[in-house]
Amino acid sequence: MPPRTVNLGRTGLRAVDPAIRAYAGLRELYLHENQLTELPDWLGDFTGLRILDLSHQPLKALPTSLGRLQQLEFLYVSDLQIAELPESLGDLSSLTYLGATGNALTSVPASLGRLSRLIELRLYGNRLTDLPETYGELAALRELHLDRNAIERLPATFDQLTELRVLSLRANAVIEFPVQLSRLPRLRHLDLRANRLTQLPDLPPDTFPELEKLDLRWLNLPDVPEWVHDLERRGCAVYRTAA
Repeated sequence: MPPRTVNLGRTGLRAVDPAIRAYAGLRELYLHENQLTELPDWLGDFTGLRILDLSHQPLKALPTSLGRLQQLEFLYVSDLQIAELPESLGDLSSLTYLGATGNALTSVPASLGRLSRLIELRLYGNRLTDLPETYGELAALRELHLDRNAIERLPATFDQLTELRVLSLRANAVIEFPVQLSRLPRLRHLDLRANRLTQLPDLPPDTFPELEKLDLRWLNLPDVPEWVHDLERRGCAVYRTAA
């Protein structure tokens, strides 16, 4: 019986062997930590793939054919040398996890907003300055990791992310508190460390009803409004840099 999993990670590959095309029923393909600089278009023929790991190597681009992987659930494309993600990734209707950290992305495709099953999105360590408005349509999203970019503001549509539990914006360029986040009923962890915030807005005392952790360290905040103290009284861990 042909294998359902092929693990060629950490094997020094410089090219993908066409012989694996014979394994049409592949469910998992691991090509991580090699020396690949390009990928063949025929990777899109593995339409039964659930997991594809391409991380940690000098890949310069991803083939648009990856958009044909309609059953793909986990896609790992971190620590490559890519400057963009193909628009076709928005066609990955089964995708639940996308990790594209540590690249040179200056923007991300608006098409990713169509990923209705996406639960976790990791984009930290890139060069992003903003996100498309369409990302507010990620109805299943629970974790969004955006650390170490240059993001100044979040889309107004983010108040639609009603399943979001974790939002990490550490080390960005946010200058105004994104009040749309205060309308997220399930948010538990909010990390705003090391941004350009100098004040927080006044919000109702029942803001962030499920918040368990609010990180405000390394911000130039001379004081915080009452709702922050209310969070502390409710048991939320609020971290602030000592004056």
